[in-house]
Amino acid sequence: MSESSAEAAVAAVASATGAAASWRRATGLAGAAIGVIAAGAAAGVAIERMTVGRGMRQKARLALDSAGPYGSLRGMPGKAYADDGTELYYEVDDVDPESAPALSPRRRRLFGRKAPAPVTVVFSHGYCLSQDSWHFQRAALRGVVRTVHWDQRSHGRSGRGVAQTQEGRHVDIEQLGRDLKAVIDAAAPEGPLVLVGHSMGGMTVMALADQYPELIRERVVATALVGTSSGRLGEVNFGLPVAGVNAVRRVLPGVLKALGQRAELVEKGRRATADLFAGIIKRYSFSSRDVDPAVARFAERMIEGTPIDVVAEFYPAFADHDKTEALAMFTDMPVLVLAGVGDLVTPSEHSEAIADLLPEAELVLVPDAGHLVMLEHPEVVTDRLADLLTRAGAVPAGATVSGYGSTSSTARRG
Repeated sequence: MSESSAEAAVAAVASATGAAASWRRATGLAGAAIGVIAAGAAAGVAIERMTVGRGMRQKARLALDSAGPYGSLRGMPGKAYADDGTELYYEVDDVDPESAPALSPRRRRLFGRKAPAPVTVVFSHGYCLSQDSWHFQRAALRGVVRTVHWDQRSHGRSGRGVAQTQEGRHVDIEQLGRDLKAVIDAAAPEGPLVLVGHSMGGMTVMALADQYPELIRERVVATALVGTSSGRLGEVNFGLPVAGVNAVRRVLPGVLKALGQRAELVEKGRRATADLFAGIIKRYSFSSRDVDPAVARFAERMIEGTPIDVVAEFYPAFADHDKTEALAMFTDMPVLVLAGVGDLVTPSEHSEAIADLLPEAELVLVPDAGHLVMLEHPEVVTDRLADLLTRAGAVPAGATVSGYGSTSSTARRG
């Protein structure tokens, strides 16, 4: 995209959002302009529109929604309450002592036959996702080790942030760290912990370490940081040319704030431009060309399900995020740092920077993988998590295998 076309798109957004009488037009123009700048994929969407009718696309989405099992796993529900009163929803999958002898051959190879140590693995998800984004890892660990999956504030089944709705405050990463502490206090008040975080969830884990170092020292036995960053996110170019990324950085915060104030109208605009945003979501979620359509649709549903005002509330937090010093809390434990080489949201260089500060960590870079690596190459992530749990003593030593399936051999250790 040329600089002039980028500026024209930005001008269209600014003009549209500046007129209160044209909010319906503004939402469509804002979505389209941001999409063109952010994805560079509008041409592909246009071609797809010419070859596949809207009705056919809608039927395909409905078929995938009804047939896809992803996100269907449920555990024992619970609620925690943040320091501002926000209700945080979590689910616990307990160890099933009866399941060990009946484990499938694949799961026996991963985890062995012996009962695991009493460790709780706490999974924290990323921006605009939910606890269901860990579907494949949850399925593999189910009944073998105790796990906690929770929805970050204003995401999934958790309540809207009280500080955001009542006081108009943006979310900061420190708040998310305190939220995680509340969930741990409610769902896993004692015993060793393994912390797993993807993207914003990894930042949440770092914020927990920054604010509660004693918890990390006394209870955390291993940590996994997947597709995340300890800071300098303002330098990410999202795979765009200089003109495009500069335009996005100038206009996007203001546009999101304006659109967040007219959430109901914007949601209608998002539905009207669903095809365009589906292409953008796929580009920024995955790197492989042959992603299972049901998995792609599953990711699309989670992201589409995040209201625009929530998107606006969280966005400023990433520019301010810097938890580099907090990484020192993880130096004396097994750590997995994993990222997709094709990640355009939190580039793998950010994971390499984390690993540089944690020289004993295992760094795994997954070729042909994007931001949602745990959905795109689930066996790689599950393999490495299983190995981490073995090193932490959560599962029997020697129970994991070096690789299985068609994708695990593509992972590259740093």
